[in-house]
Amino acid sequence: MDYRDRHVVVTGGTGALGAAVVHTLIERGATCHVSFVHDGEAARFALRDHAQVITAKCDLTDEAAVARLYEAVPALWASVHLAGGFAAKPLGATGKSELATQLDTNFVTCFLCCRAAVNAMGRGGVGGRIVNVAARPALEWRSGAGMTAYTASKAAVAALTVALAEEVAKDGILVNAVAPSIMDTPANRAAMPKADHAAWPKVEEVAATIAFLASPQNHVTRGGVVPVYGRS
Repeated sequence: MDYRDRHVVVTGGTGALGAAVVHTLIERGATCHVSFVHDGEAARFALRDHAQVITAKCDLTDEAAVARLYEAVPALWASVHLAGGFAAKPLGATGKSELATQLDTNFVTCFLCCRAAVNAMGRGGVGGRIVNVAARPALEWRSGAGMTAYTASKAAVAALTVALAEEVAKDGILVNAVAPSIMDTPANRAAMPKADHAAWPKVEEVAATIAFLASPQNHVTRGGVVPVYGRS
């Protein structure tokens, strides 16, 4: 996978999966434009001072801010949308504001970034790649019991991915998503200390799948919502 001289936006790039994606991409020559919301995220981001990393503070639910983020990227090749949030609550305990937060954090951010990426790639005229992040419950709805708002927001990401892939294929833009199960991160281990951590997919493994889907070497895959479950 050769990303030399290619610019890639990675939203949520300061998180556990995001850092793995950015590391994978810069190793292959990419320049990564990494968005963050809170200053603390950027301060903890180990790759923030790397020569191939450009960080930018951006509220991804703000339409104008997202447009500015993408307008600052020269010759955008790929856009990887990892920003999101998780909440587990039964439906009866989930209020409208909590539903709106899940939709904003997971779906609206993805929608706005997809739109900005498509417009930027259209201006470039050479196509590009978009990779979204859904989740296992987006494909296996029954597994979303107890986290219905989250499941619905991620299912919307999956539907957006497939519909958009069909819409922009003629422009040389290939759109896909990955759907991880619970990933092996320090936070998830702390939350579920008795789980079989060895069965969980590693963030580096999920990052490798994302890197391929976003690469110039992906010539034909579009409209996929790819399960990345490991052995879990």
